[in-house]
Amino acid sequence: MNKRIIVGAVIIGRNEGQRLINCIESLKSDIQHIIYVDSGSSDNSLQEALDRNVNCVSLDLNTPFTAARARNAGAQYLVDKCPEIEFIQFIDGDCVVQAGWVDMAYQYLLDNVDYAVACGRRRERFPEHSIYNQLCDIEWNTPIGEAKSCGGDALIRVSAFTQVGGYNSVLIAGEEPEMCFRLREKGWKIVRLDSEMTLHDAAMTRVSQWWNRAKRAGFAYAHGYFLHGQSTEKYNYKATKSILLWGGVFPLTIILLALLLTPFFLLLFCFYPLQIFRLSIKNISHNMSIINGVSYAVSNVCGKFPQFMGVMRFAKNHLLGRKSSLIEYK
Repeated sequence: MNKRIIVGAVIIGRNEGQRLINCIESLKSDIQHIIYVDSGSSDNSLQEALDRNVNCVSLDLNTPFTAARARNAGAQYLVDKCPEIEFIQFIDGDCVVQAGWVDMAYQYLLDNVDYAVACGRRRERFPEHSIYNQLCDIEWNTPIGEAKSCGGDALIRVSAFTQVGGYNSVLIAGEEPEMCFRLREKGWKIVRLDSEMTLHDAAMTRVSQWWNRAKRAGFAYAHGYFLHGQSTEKYNYKATKSILLWGGVFPLTIILLALLLTPFFLLLFCFYPLQIFRLSIKNISHNMSIINGVSYAVSNVCGKFPQFMGVMRFAKNHLLGRKSSLIEYK
């Protein structure tokens, strides 16, 4: 089979500037059919893509933007234009594809027909620029082998993607693991290959960005649990329960006991640094450096508070019948 004929690419982005140019250039040598889906950019992203002979789709401004909606629109355009396409490399516009990745992932899916998705190692381009970038880089380092989910960058089999109806365009985040859940329910498998896949530019330099990203994660966990929490797998149950406990129930209970009974109950907040210490030891035992192990533990524990806010935001929207809006961090 001719890889350049049956493998296409869908890039999504908004106001990515030079990052989009880098993304397109990283794909051109491997993939002939590239679609860029723009979510209301105010810069020259669309023109830069057109100048590089990339087909473009501009999302309707009257419908709320989501990454899921953008990916679905790109996939639909690509399959309609090139019905011979059998695999799609999805990639965010702030990423570049590493040399050799498409060949490896394509060959794996070609040889393993029961796998729907292949992903690899996503790395941060500038982890040294901020602790928040470094935390993202740690997060991207998922276990190698059969996996439950992938991230935004992945090579996906079109027949599997079509079977489950693609991404859930209503989700403002967490659309990749949610689709992977539905794929696994249909008997498909996901793999994380031991290969460099993409370089990502989180561009996070402020605590407010980290806070909003964590809030968005909490929203996504809650929405995913609402959709599939009653499944045999109890999708997102454990994560949502942890957020509710550590980010809401436990601290609010301590404060209430301190106000009604005695301030000594505030000493129970010591469980948080103890939890950080426990997770730090665990991280370091998994070959993280001391700095990274402690930083990641602090982020995981303290992140429960903005995540709790995200869960509450989802609950409020659902009870009031409101449509979800994006929670952006950059």
